[in-house]
Amino acid sequence: MPKQKMPKIDIHTHLLPQDLPDWKSQFGYGGFIKLETLPCCKRARMVRDDGKFFREVEENLWSAQARLADMARTGVDKQVLSTVPVMFNYWAGAKDTLALAKYLNDHLASVVHEHPERFYGLGTVPLQDTELACLELERIMKELRLSGVQIASNVGEANLSDERFFPFFQECERLGAAVFVHPWYMMGEDNMQKYWLPWLVGMPAEGARAIASMIFGGIFERLPKLRVAFAHGGGSFPFTWGRLEHGFQARPDLCAVDNPYPPSRYLGRFWVDSLVHDRKALQHVIDLVGAERVCLGSDYPFPLGENEPGSLIESTVGDGIKETVLYKSAKLFLGLSDRD
Repeated sequence: MPKQKMPKIDIHTHLLPQDLPDWKSQFGYGGFIKLETLPCCKRARMVRDDGKFFREVEENLWSAQARLADMARTGVDKQVLSTVPVMFNYWAGAKDTLALAKYLNDHLASVVHEHPERFYGLGTVPLQDTELACLELERIMKELRLSGVQIASNVGEANLSDERFFPFFQECERLGAAVFVHPWYMMGEDNMQKYWLPWLVGMPAEGARAIASMIFGGIFERLPKLRVAFAHGGGSFPFTWGRLEHGFQARPDLCAVDNPYPPSRYLGRFWVDSLVHDRKALQHVIDLVGAERVCLGSDYPFPLGENEPGSLIESTVGDGIKETVLYKSAKLFLGLSDRD
């Protein structure tokens, strides 16, 4: 008798509306992304309004039907949608970023509510202004009825442990919002443009930066019910956590200044996705944080993602763990009940 197909929930996928307003005209300054549709209509160029090219994309970035067709082909039952990180726009005026976030969130929510059996959603907020971020978070959760929020690994180069962000994390815990941390504004980006190193080296470093900041800053200690997941398997954190642990023990005068507990205390207190591109790496991540804290994540629909979401999981672990990583851990992260 053939084995029954296991469900798949992909927590790391990105979505944009096809039509983006002319933010430069609206706000009076530039630097924002717009989409230029190519003649075939199934591809577009993401371009800054100063004309600088960012990325070419396909219609599955904005078309729900193209996305659903890909999901059917790859056996993904549900996707968790979030915006493309370049749209965080923490560098812009906070009220302008709020307007942009509302536009993106309204669009994302419309896709989720049109296909509730296939999509969950994570909104975006102007995190450079905690008060505005909290207001939009409440709208995301109560009015738009999304599952949580996606944020960057740093905000204007400030670490997530910065005390000004703590009220936002408090609100996330209070409202039951899942928080997905995606690397952006990569450290050292200006100094390593060659070889695509910001994406290949900078992003993993940003993942480790975000996790270490939240651990050393005591965020997980002070907010034990906060649900946070980190993209790309937690970046380089799983492979440097021993150094963090040793550093904490060797120099508590430098590391234990905001939290008296070591990094090892928080293994299993947060989630990471499975996007590590290597079987041994995935097994190490699972061994480190536990299978119930590793979720399927593909970075759909971008080239650094997993073309067949879940294939690395299926080729790495046995059925018992496979079921957990393919969908059960995602339900825990999203705060879903068995009935959902």
